[in-house]
Formats: sequence, C-alpha cells, structure tokens
Amino acid sequence: MSRIGRMPISVPDGVVINIEGNSVFVKGPKGSLAKEFSPLITISQQESIINVSRNGDSPQERSLHGLTRALLSNMVVGVTQGFEKKMNLVGVGYRAAMQGPKLVLTVGKSHPVEMDPGSDLAVVVPQPNTIVISGIDKEKVGAFAAQVREVRPPEPYKGKGIKYADEIIKRKAGKAGVKK
Repeated sequence: MSRIGRMPISVPDGVVINIEGNSVFVKGPKGSLAKEFSPLITISQQESIINVSRNGDSPQERSLHGLTRALLSNMVVGVTQGFEKKMNLVGVGYRAAMQGPKLVLTVGKSHPVEMDPGSDLAVVVPQPNTIVISGIDKEKVGAFAAQVREVRPPEPYKGKGIKYADEIIKRKAGKAGVKK
C-alpha cells in the first residue's frame, strides 16, 4: 500500500468539496479548482476527511494511488493558502519588469523577452532582480516558473541566469592558465 496514498486528507473549514464519480470540484476562499481522476482509483469523503483507495493491485493502480492523493491535497492547499515560486535574476544588467499584464525580461539577449502569465497567475516584481509567481494551481505556477527559467538558465561558471530563490548552482572552475 502506498505510504502517501493511504494518508487521509483533512478538509479545513471554508472549503467545499464535491465528488461526482471520478471528478472532484474544490472551492475555497482563494478560488475553485476542478480535476478528473482515473476510474481505477476510488475517492470517498466522510465529513471533513477524504480517503483515496485503489480497487486492485496492478502496477498502474499502485502508481496512481499516491499521485491522486497528492493532487487532491495540492488542490485543497491551493484554494486555502495558494502556491508561490520566487526567482532571482543574477547577472549585470539582468532585470525584470511588469508592463501591463506581461512580464518583460532583459537578460542579455538582443531584445527584451515578453511572457504572458495568464489570468489565473499573479506575477509580482518587488525588485528588478526578483520575480514572485503565485496562484492556486501548483501545476500552473511551476510550469510558468519553468518557462521563465528556460529563457536564461543559470550557467555553472559565473552563476549568471534566472534561478529559483532556493536553488543552489554547482560552480565549476574556469580554464586553467597555460603552464610554462
């Protein structure tokens, strides 16, 4: 039995969960999310506890067990607290700015890069070298943060690029001088 899949999910006050077959709708103070899950997994609710169980013991059902529970838990956390990714721009002249709804990155390319986060994500630039991406859907927050990082990934020699705030860049030694 999956260690993650068998853990119950407690539903906090103010969160409404509606389970219809294998579709789950979660509504909370920050918004609402809906997701359809595999019919191989059974989702049940007793008062303020949600349990996830599998019908059989096939490898596919075993792999979906923990995944389904984690996705449900992320939905509940998303509508109550939300998710956030912080990113830093490291490099001379590297900066970010919001121009209307678009994020504009100046990261050493021949032109500024414009990115549209969409209506369900909030992007804040508190300083020119810091970006904060937040939203209720963990998957969308992480996907947009990965797109931003992909514009200029950090390089291992000087550490220049766009990196997550908690990311550690392994540094490499530069070229050794010519020995005579």
